[in-house]
Parts: sequence; structure tokens; C-alpha cells
Amino acid sequence: MKSSDSNPPTDVSGYYPAAGRVILHVDMNAFYCSVHEAEEPELYRGKATAVAGSSELRKGVIVTCSYTARSRGISTGMVVHQAMKKCPDLIVIRPDFHLYRQYSRAFMQIAYSYTPLLEATSIDECYLDITGSKQFGTPIKIAEQIQQRIREELGLPCSIGIAPNKLLAKMASDLKKPNGISILRMRDVPRVLWHRPCNEMFGIGKKTAEKLQKLGIETIGQLAKSDEKMLTDLFGINGTWLKNSANGIHHSPVVAEREANKSIGHTTTLPADVSAMSDIHRVFLNISDQVARRLRKHEMLSQGIQITIRTPDMRTITRSRLIEVPTEDAVVIYREACKLFAKHWGEGKPVRMLGITLQNLIPLEESAVQMDLFEYEQKPKKESLIRIMDQLRDKFGENAVVTAGMLGDDPSALLRNHKVRGTSLQKDNLQSFD
Repeated sequence: MKSSDSNPPTDVSGYYPAAGRVILHVDMNAFYCSVHEAEEPELYRGKATAVAGSSELRKGVIVTCSYTARSRGISTGMVVHQAMKKCPDLIVIRPDFHLYRQYSRAFMQIAYSYTPLLEATSIDECYLDITGSKQFGTPIKIAEQIQQRIREELGLPCSIGIAPNKLLAKMASDLKKPNGISILRMRDVPRVLWHRPCNEMFGIGKKTAEKLQKLGIETIGQLAKSDEKMLTDLFGINGTWLKNSANGIHHSPVVAEREANKSIGHTTTLPADVSAMSDIHRVFLNISDQVARRLRKHEMLSQGIQITIRTPDMRTITRSRLIEVPTEDAVVIYREACKLFAKHWGEGKPVRMLGITLQNLIPLEESAVQMDLFEYEQKPKKESLIRIMDQLRDKFGENAVVTAGMLGDDPSALLRNHKVRGTSLQKDNLQSFD
């Protein structure tokens, strides 16, 4: 950091509360598109761009789009061919998740240099507790420095919210996009938020907003003044949360050290409905291979397997079971996933998405695995073979060691490509910054 950046006013204590906290929410603007623009400005700067999975098939769904594209009517979730009709010169880019993870680590490293109290909530946003960061200046000065450094060092735009709690900081970062900095105090809540519809409150989804509307509660202000008992009768304990949130009350602290992973999983959406068991098995084989790889990288064992099935009508079904012996073996994971599918779904019924989640994880070093005599003799050989295969793939790429059953043209075969695979556990990449 430049020396001028670390020259705060002589006395900034008046800008910090005597009791309470100062929280920043850093939200990267159109993150994936912005990363591509930073990498190749001559191709993408100022142009209508979108990131989607299957651009050449024109069937992919837009994950995010640039602000230029948004001004032309393009939005997240739109199918590519529909977007191209609205904006014929739209540039559709295939995702590069490896690149996104690199930029994610870089912008969080900048934010981390102002406080160790950083909570990463996704690949493109984080909370910072800067209550103890007075040495860097006022809260607005710190926000300006972070925004400026991210722009100058990485070429990325971001919006930052400043507030006394995480909820209001998140709401504040949404007030000015792109490249905005907004302050939202408790006393500002009635003026800034209460006239807005309930679905604009962070944490209130479409279904909850519809239930509130049926009660005659359409705005955040009406929710703030609602009877708490009525809300708890309808929403349970969440009723209290709804009323508190509408009044700007939120007590959750910034959690700097994340708990050890409780699950590792991946889902893949298929380009067409699949019902043949051979296709199901190939998808499960590819997913099992990659979730097992990630499990081993975290040096964990799984004690439970869950499969996720999404039907063509977008109904989601999950089924799980515990396994007798904790495992890190893709073969075991694949076998258990296939058993669950055969038992609870079966052949012939179409699916559009499949996933596997490894649950009840325990550290490898803490595991005490019970083995019968055969396993006791074979396990060291098998573990050695798995380690050798991992080393080969680490050095030569995920496709260095594959089985014939993994090969195919569905998206599950792309999971071995770290540039395009994405992950349902995007925070895998958020490591310690120490």
C-alpha cells in the first residue's frame, strides 16, 4: 500500500461508535464479466457481454452480464438465444472458474490487509468488521481505499456498503452500482428502506414476499410496524427475524474463521432429460470422481452420501444414507450414489439435474476406521494407488487418469476441467490469507 494511503487524520475516533461495530460489505460488480474485461480490455471493455455455459448451443443460461448488456435489456437467468434476439451484438463468453478464483483471492487479499475480521460469503463478496481499524482512517476512507486499490491493482469495479451490522451493510452495497459507496445507519432505515417492497429486503424471497402480501404487508415499512405475534404465528421464529430486519436490527457478527467444511458436493445440469441408467451412471461416476478429489484435498473422510435429483418440471428430490466406514474413495461414493438412485428413483423416469453431496465429514487425521481382515490387507495398496493417481492429475491435469465409463458429451465430463467446471461449493477457493 502506498504511504499516502496510510495517512489517516490525527483523530478519527469520532467516526467510530463507542459501542457497536462498523461493518463493510464488499460486492464485486458483474464479477465474471468484469474479470474477462480486466484480462482482455481490448475485446470486452464497454461492450455488451454475458457469461453462459453453452454459448455455442445457444441453450445456455446467462450467469451474469455486463452493465452495458443490462442497459440493453439482458438479465441473469435469460436463455442465450433469447438474449441474442434482444441484443444481436451480445458477446457470450464461456466461464473460466479458475480465473475467477484467482481474482477472488486477489480482491479478498486487498480487503484482508485492512482487518483480519473478513467473512467471505461467496466468490465475489465479503464482509469486513473494521471497528478496530482506526489506524487506516475513517470508515469512508477505508472503503475508498479498498475500492480504489481493487480498481487500480485488479481492474475490477466494486460497490461497498458501510453500516453498523451485516444486514444493513449488504443493503447499502446494493444502493449504488456499479462503483458506489453507501452509508446506511440505523436512523436512515425509515427514509431509505421503508418505502421499498418486501422482496428487496435481503433474506426475503419470492414466496415469503407473497405470503406477506396476502397479509396486506407490501413494503418494508409495513413489515417493520407489523404485529410480531402475527408474524411468528405464520413464520415461526423467522417472524421475529422478519420484523427485526425490517427495522434494521441484526446481531450476527462477522465470522472470520469459517468452520471446517461440513459437506462437499457438486451438481450438474444436463442439456436434455436423461432416463437411461447407463447415462445416469456416467454422470454419477464423473461427479463421484471430482467430489472425492476435493474431499482428499481437504484431508477429510465422508460418513454420509446424499444424491440430488431435479426433474424436468424443476422439482428437487434429495435422498441420503450413512455409510458404515468413512471413505475418501470415489468408487465407494459412486457405488452408494447408484444404490440410492436405484432405490428411490429407478430407471425410466427422466431427470434434468444430478448431484452428489458428501456429508458428516471428519478430518482424516482424527478418523479411526474399523476394517475387516481383507480391507486391512488391501487398504494400504489402494490408498497408495489413489495418491499416485492424484499426483499424476495434479501434475498433468484431471484428464491424465480417467476410466472409460467417465467419457461422454454431457456436462459431467467437463467437471475435470477446472476452468469451466464451477462448483456448488464456490468457497473451496477461499483459503487463509495469513
